[in-house]
Amino acid sequence: MTVLTAPPARPFDLDRALIHLGAWALAMVWILPLAYAVWTAFHPSAYETRFVLLAPLTLENFVTAWNAAPFGRYFVNTILLVTMILATQLVLCSMAAFAFARFEFPGRNILFALVLVQLMVMPDILIVRNYATMGQLGLIDSILAIGLPYFASGFAIFLLRQTFKTVPRELDEAARIEGCSWAGLLWRVYVPLARPTMLAFGLVSVSHHWNNFIWPLIITSSVNTRPLTVGLSIFATTDSGTEWSIINAATLITSGPLLIAFLIFQRQFVQSFMRAGVK
Repeated sequence: MTVLTAPPARPFDLDRALIHLGAWALAMVWILPLAYAVWTAFHPSAYETRFVLLAPLTLENFVTAWNAAPFGRYFVNTILLVTMILATQLVLCSMAAFAFARFEFPGRNILFALVLVQLMVMPDILIVRNYATMGQLGLIDSILAIGLPYFASGFAIFLLRQTFKTVPRELDEAARIEGCSWAGLLWRVYVPLARPTMLAFGLVSVSHHWNNFIWPLIITSSVNTRPLTVGLSIFATTDSGTEWSIINAATLITSGPLLIAFLIFQRQFVQSFMRAGVK
């Protein structure tokens, strides 16, 4: 007769418990400001500091915020900006990464080291020089001026170079035998194989430039060129004062698209970074 015995109890792991506790603490720190913004945005201003479970819901704060500032124009400017930057970055950085990965030329290692140095230089250090350059080009207060300093990305070049170096040389030789040019080899062989890396970088680039604030604030001065971050800051300081319900509604209007996109594509977001080799 076989006697079934219960498996031994798992010993208490203090390290694992502390890690879980820390993760929950960080999650609460992150989610509390968002929860407060959602609460105040969907409730009348009388409930900004009164957390009543049965408080009435309203969309009036969103209507007021949308009508108080030209957020439609801000959205158009931001979408044009991030699309322009990302498209240019992918084209330029793909070509640069391909050259670093597959071509032998004098000074290649030195040039690539300079690309890596760019990763250690904060963009804010170059604000004065960039502003002077945009003034000389006559581009101040334009969407092009916001994006031009970011058209070349050392991070993208590094990621794509590492990905291109993993492509077998046999594919190069086979494509060249078939009469494929170097440009055709890049766009027909290397770029399709690097799509996970490009997606990972694209998510980072769009998120960064959607939320970028300092440089757009300095280089723009009119409604026709302001992105969402600058428009929101001006709206919060001049139009609605301390009405947190309206300010938070405007905040959700501007950050909502990114938040919804992340919640929808979070699995693809994580998988793209894993495939790209980002630790």
